[in-house]
Amino acid sequence: METTKFDIADYLDSKEMIAEYLNTVLEEGDNSDVITAIGHVAKAIGMTKISEETGLSRTSLYKALSDGAKPQFSTIIKVLRAIGGQVRIDPMSV
Repeated sequence: METTKFDIADYLDSKEMIAEYLNTVLEEGDNSDVITAIGHVAKAIGMTKISEETGLSRTSLYKALSDGAKPQFSTIIKVLRAIGGQVRIDPMSV
């Protein structure tokens, strides 16, 4: 029996799935988890497409969205817009 490595990007095939994934990571993860998750979504959509829409090179994107990276906030916003997302603030219930 042959096994393949699990890749979440293979399952991020709709805007709803992408939004659910990112919202879950935002609620439960830390900064590094969020950056990695954005990288998974960018990979699922296609780094070439994200590169074209952000004006950032594919190499820069892979580096900025890799594990342990600390990308600039402007890079994160560009990528979020390119993947069809937005940043929103909702009041938290206490």
